[in-house]
Amino acid sequence: MRTLLTGGTGFIGSAVLDVLVGAGHEVRAVVRSADAAEDVARRGATPARVDLSDAAAVAAALADVDALVHTAAPADGADALNAAVVDAAIGAFADGRRVVLTSGVWVYGEGEDLTEDHPLDPPELVAWRVPIEERLLASSVDARVIVPGVVYGRGRGIVPMIADGPRTPDGAIRLVGDGSQHWTLVHVDDLARLYLAVLEHDGPLGRVIASDGSPTTVRAIVESVAGPAGVVPETAAASHDRFGAAFADALLLDQAASGAAARALGWTPEHRSVLDELARSAERTAA
Repeated sequence: MRTLLTGGTGFIGSAVLDVLVGAGHEVRAVVRSADAAEDVARRGATPARVDLSDAAAVAAALADVDALVHTAAPADGADALNAAVVDAAIGAFADGRRVVLTSGVWVYGEGEDLTEDHPLDPPELVAWRVPIEERLLASSVDARVIVPGVVYGRGRGIVPMIADGPRTPDGAIRLVGDGSQHWTLVHVDDLARLYLAVLEHDGPLGRVIASDGSPTTVRAIVESVAGPAGVVPETAAASHDRFGAAFADALLLDQAASGAAARALGWTPEHRSVLDELARSAERTAA
């Protein structure tokens, strides 16, 4: 399958690129620099210079591919970029070609047993995702939306940022809120394999939640690396001051999802606990 991949040098996209190439896909990876072009070429993809904020340029890049996998996630302007990419895909793929769009579990808001049919209730930080996703899903495109939990692995993502958070004078790590909130998580390498399963699946899918099946409290995550000094809670207001209100509200969400629909596609996560990952990382550091 000829696939245009965005974000192929990013945290999620780089793992997806390797999995797609390994599975025999002809991958065209969107890049913005010569160094990025060399990187994706070395890993088996064809680099393509495309301005993703330009819907016409994206549509031209989609003209001769079978599918689009969109993982690009810029720090600024993600809403406008995603809108441009989705609008281009809807126009270019009116014949029903396949699009895999990246979302995130925060769009569901709080819930103890989140499934794909759970009402969407996004916090302010990610509310922009919903109308874009709904527009894609309502179009004639063969659309599927992967909804990852908090992505961890390879020493990147939100988990190390929280686990390596600021300490009190006596060495305790500050939690986000009181730390009782559960996060639904997924390892980046497992997530990449789900992209492949979703891309290759024949038949309608809609949204697919990616979860390792082991929702974990923020307290447990931080305690696993805190050492003898332990952890200390903070108020929601203090978390707002530290992260900004929009980001803090997302981090404070209490969410649990099993990812059963993803497993029904034949996907089985190999990394079943972020705590195991953190323990292995600590062992490597100590060695």
